[in-house]
Amino acid sequence: MEKQEYLNLYHQMVVIRLLEEKVAELYQQGKIGGFLHLYIGQEAVSTGLISTRRPEDRVITAYRDHGVAINCGLPAGGIIAEMLGKATGVSGGKGGSMHLADVEKNFWGGHAIVGAHLPLAAGLALGDQYQGNAAVTICMFGDGATNIGFFHEALNLSKVWNLPVLWVCENNQYGMGTAVERASAVSEIRRKADGYGMKNAVADGMNLMDVREVAGKMMEEIRAGGGPQFLEIMTYRFRGHSMGDPERYRKPDEIRKWEENDPIGIYRKYLVDHQIASEDELNAQDQSAEKEIAEAVEFAENSPEPAAEELFKHIYVEE
Repeated sequence: MEKQEYLNLYHQMVVIRLLEEKVAELYQQGKIGGFLHLYIGQEAVSTGLISTRRPEDRVITAYRDHGVAINCGLPAGGIIAEMLGKATGVSGGKGGSMHLADVEKNFWGGHAIVGAHLPLAAGLALGDQYQGNAAVTICMFGDGATNIGFFHEALNLSKVWNLPVLWVCENNQYGMGTAVERASAVSEIRRKADGYGMKNAVADGMNLMDVREVAGKMMEEIRAGGGPQFLEIMTYRFRGHSMGDPERYRKPDEIRKWEENDPIGIYRKYLVDHQIASEDELNAQDQSAEKEIAEAVEFAENSPEPAAEELFKHIYVEE
């Protein structure tokens, strides 16, 4: 990568962190309703992963989708406006936190039903295969989704039809409040792909460069016609499952241990140690990200509410 590309990835990670901290604050103020699932601690996963894609590649994910949206190029202002239910939101204020999307950027949305978007990912890839498009579908999901029927149906057909899909499990150690080893007979999640004869690998989700290296290689192999592959990315969410999570299932010492392995700090150290960027340059990126989020919040809070007639739009397909 060129120097600016390294800096852009750092900027994206900081923007995600600041956005998440700000929307948590807005939620506590009662300005955001419904559920809110934060991505704090997992920034290196989506940033490293999505940095390997080309514009034609599709991305689809689950409900912890704010960071993925930022990496796919959705504006912070539109994302926050969506959470506030404003007309300027990326989904018109109708989707909220779990349903960010922008098909023009090939981001096919966050999906709230656990595992239900996996067959949609297979369908996206099947469409590209039929049309002869050189695109890969990146499908992201949590460890809990691998115990759902949709997971096995989608992986099976993707292998049967040799679909261009990179299945990505963001293993943050817990499905809601249940540890992986308590809910899954196979705790090394990537081994589930063995049952479908699918090539698989694991990456360190706290290390952006490791995610980028492993994912990049897999993407190129899929693009070359190698069929679907499965990537398990080991990570950890620093906050609860959602804003209403009392977090009785994990101990503070465990959280502190993972927080010492902060992905933004690890990537920052990498850039400095390899003389790619100086502390001053990275501080400038921090300041730029702070300004971006401040402007995004101002934009969102000053945006209008959706008009009443919007309730009746997008119910049926309009020609």
